Amino acid sequence: MKRILSVLLASLVLLAGCNTIEGIGKDIKTGGEKIEDAAAKKK
Repeated sequence: MKRILSVLLASLVLLAGCNTIEGIGKDIKTGGEKIEDAAAKKK
């Protein structure tokens, strides 16, 4: 599961095409929120 999340997060950052650290941070935050939502639904 951790491996899947790591790949998902890395893909999100690479595909987002952000040019700034702030943009990358926002993308990571959004990705984390989606992962948390998916995990909460599985409970």
